[in-house]
Amino acid sequence: MIRGSSLGVAMSRVAFALSLLLAVAFPAGAQEAQAPACIRTIDIDHTKVPNERTILFFMKDGKVWSTTLRSDCPDLRFNGFEYGPTPPERICANLQTIRVLKSGVVCEIGPLVPVSR
Repeated sequence: MIRGSSLGVAMSRVAFALSLLLAVAFPAGAQEAQAPACIRTIDIDHTKVPNERTILFFMKDGKVWSTTLRSDCPDLRFNGFEYGPTPPERICANLQTIRVLKSGVVCEIGPLVPVSR
């Protein structure tokens, strides 16, 4: 049987062990979720599709962003695509899908990364 003062010591040890476990499991920086990279659709000058899995977004300010689709997107290079921005007027990494114009194939946009030129 645990007595009152022994119970307090035992609870302190459990609390310490739990806080130590949480500190190891969740480092300070990992607790904050980063918002996905987004680009405004109004700032896009044009796009290029170098292969069935990559889209380059050329911005009006001269910057270029690239996304690697989650999987190959057949006919993307030859037929073009459309997207429905979510949130409105933005394209955000890992949130959007695109649809190939002629085939209707739907593909997911992956990370958006700036391209150095």
